[in-house]
Amino acid sequence: MAFDADYGLHDSTLPDKNGLFGEFGGKIEHPQLAIAMDEIEKGFHEIIADEDFIKEMKRLRSTYIGRPSPIYHAQRLSENCGGAQIYFKREDLNHTGAHKINHCLGEVLLAKKLGKKKVIAETGAGQHGVALATAAALMGLECEIHMGVVDIKKEHPNVSRMKILGAKIVPVSRGAGTLKEAVDSAFEAYLGDLENSMFAIGSVVGPAPYPEMVGYFQSVIGHEAREQFTATTGGLPDKVIACVGGGSNALGLFSGFFEDASVQKVGVEPAGEGLDTDHHAATMTKGVKGEIQGFKCYVLLDENGEPAPVHSIASGLDYPGVGPQHSHLKDEGLVSYETATDKECLEAFMALSRLEGIIPALESSHAVAYAMKIAKTMSPDEKILVNLSGRGDKDIDYVLTKIDVA
Repeated sequence: MAFDADYGLHDSTLPDKNGLFGEFGGKIEHPQLAIAMDEIEKGFHEIIADEDFIKEMKRLRSTYIGRPSPIYHAQRLSENCGGAQIYFKREDLNHTGAHKINHCLGEVLLAKKLGKKKVIAETGAGQHGVALATAAALMGLECEIHMGVVDIKKEHPNVSRMKILGAKIVPVSRGAGTLKEAVDSAFEAYLGDLENSMFAIGSVVGPAPYPEMVGYFQSVIGHEAREQFTATTGGLPDKVIACVGGGSNALGLFSGFFEDASVQKVGVEPAGEGLDTDHHAATMTKGVKGEIQGFKCYVLLDENGEPAPVHSIASGLDYPGVGPQHSHLKDEGLVSYETATDKECLEAFMALSRLEGIIPALESSHAVAYAMKIAKTMSPDEKILVNLSGRGDKDIDYVLTKIDVA
């Protein structure tokens, strides 16, 4: 697909000419947006085959992001759980504190190549917004971030960071005031300025080419991780685990291991207050095949057949849809999808903080929670690799309202 061996998607996660992954995904039908999407898709495929672009991305990954992110053996956490050894791919150590910078640099470089003056995006937890604002500042582009009012209150440290970086924050109060509404608002703003702006989506969701493009830039996680893990341990992990909202960090990690049938791939969704309630965002577990925001995927629907209000303690997972690649991978049986509740998430957040001195993002804590649970059922010579997709600086004030840490 490109000259850069650090990137690349497995055939199972590549779309056909219609932007479909099996029966999921697709291209947007809105006439004006369809033209804009075609421009972005053409530009994306041109830059990833351009040696100058590849050299620039390698330079920025090394000197700006701080890649490769390390593999870390969490010995005290493993001992505390009993059973399998738990390792982390430390995406939380990237510049801006999460995996989002991996695709944001690519998206902003593409916007600049296309002659755009501004990038527009949604954000939930604020990590995509911070990463995009960072990349825009670096490249000299304007940045406009749409964010639900609920998430603005929960994630105010990231809101402050975006403002300092020069981004314009657009509060979104419609509906539930969370991630889905932020996506709707951002697309509307983009439609009003197609000539000068580019929509820079924050996950492997949306119409083509976004699932492919974001997945491609995030695949560096998995390619690095496989090489590093083999060099560190002399073999492959038995399980690779990542949280799933839209699904970019999970697809990034899984991309390095699709050729390895012995490695079980596990995506962990938010069970919120319980799967037997309406207060969760477990799309793959409880959803049905449907359509949301211009693409087909598994989706949680209300009684009227519309995307349902959802809940997660983690703002970045608070979305009623999921990436079309994940929908396809589920149906093909290539990835299994599990859940973790808000309570389990908070327990994992504190365990990793107290046992390893690592404060994880609430999103990542869902993956940590499942790893802690499943490790107890495995033998000490088995190994789990978790994508620690972000750090929890943004979450600490909110967490302190939920638990007593005295």
